[in-house]
Amino acid sequence: MGPGPSDVAPRVLASLARPTIGHLDPLFVALMDEIKELLQYAFQTSNELTLPISAPGSAGMEACFVNLLSPGDTAIVCQNGVFGGRMRENVERCGATAIMVEDDWGKPVDPQKVEAALKKHPEASVLAFVHAETSTGTRSDGATLCKLGHAHDTLVIMDTVTSLGGIELKVDDWGADAVYSGSQKCLSCVPGISPVTFSPRAVERIQARSHKVQSWFLDMQLVMGYWGGDSKRAYHHTAPVNALYALHETLVILKEEGLANAISRHSKNHRALVAGLEAMGLKMAVDEAWRLPQLNSVCIPEGVNDAQVRSRLLRDFDLEIGAGLGALAGKTWRIGLMGHASRERNVILCLNALETALKAEKFTLESGAAVQAATDFYQSM
Repeated sequence: MGPGPSDVAPRVLASLARPTIGHLDPLFVALMDEIKELLQYAFQTSNELTLPISAPGSAGMEACFVNLLSPGDTAIVCQNGVFGGRMRENVERCGATAIMVEDDWGKPVDPQKVEAALKKHPEASVLAFVHAETSTGTRSDGATLCKLGHAHDTLVIMDTVTSLGGIELKVDDWGADAVYSGSQKCLSCVPGISPVTFSPRAVERIQARSHKVQSWFLDMQLVMGYWGGDSKRAYHHTAPVNALYALHETLVILKEEGLANAISRHSKNHRALVAGLEAMGLKMAVDEAWRLPQLNSVCIPEGVNDAQVRSRLLRDFDLEIGAGLGALAGKTWRIGLMGHASRERNVILCLNALETALKAEKFTLESGAAVQAATDFYQSM
């Protein structure tokens, strides 16, 4: 129950054991087409260029930047946590200039600051932000930020590594141009795959480039030949066949449950967990309006040893929660309720285990109050 990878469903694990076939086998090509359609459903897009990058979410991030930026370009980059900083790294390694819009960690990206930066830098060709900041458990207003980017004629790059399949995400309705995610968060697939989608506007920019993309492997003009729309595919790389079996299965599970139901499930279990944590005397680190239901950031009480609590949970309960990152290191815990792990029994397990670990730290709390509060919430639904 950390910030990822999340627990993988038994059906998905079983899919990994299917016989490996060739990455240009007609059966695998048919599977590729199904994966594209299922990803379009998950992203809520009709973008033709929607596919899984054969590498983790960080490669999906890099794919978006290297294909849309050239040396000398300017990008507005929003940072309210660790991963906005990684966006900046990508911009600079493309030879472009990053104009930073910074907000406090644990706060959403401020649209007014973004608009001011866009007005001050009309030369900017890209606006980039993290929709669900994994390091803090904070959601930003994706729809508003995409609208601002388009109003100022920029392409919009959006990080949805922790949001895809867990909270509302509407790529087409919002107008995001280049969106990347990861397989190991709310999709509950094995790590190592990065779903991406590019809008027609982004594809135009890619095709109009005056020089080659700096990354051969992530050059979408080359990758399109392998993941293209027709059945004749050009060899680009050896796809991770079994990992893509797993991605296909997890996307089928998502489609069976339905996006709206998956989002509702994440929200329900989040609210039960928060009820229990607050009954225990703990405080959430993010304002209610901007909390991620799939990644709960909890303030560590004064006098409680962060590492000892997490070690006890892992040792005595076989339960992993995440530490804070960057500016929040030692100040917060990150409790994941992602995908297959977002279940009532996990909420109860976590509250029981955390109560025991906090008691060992001499933290004062009412025994059983946390589980009772969560149980009362479930029964009220």
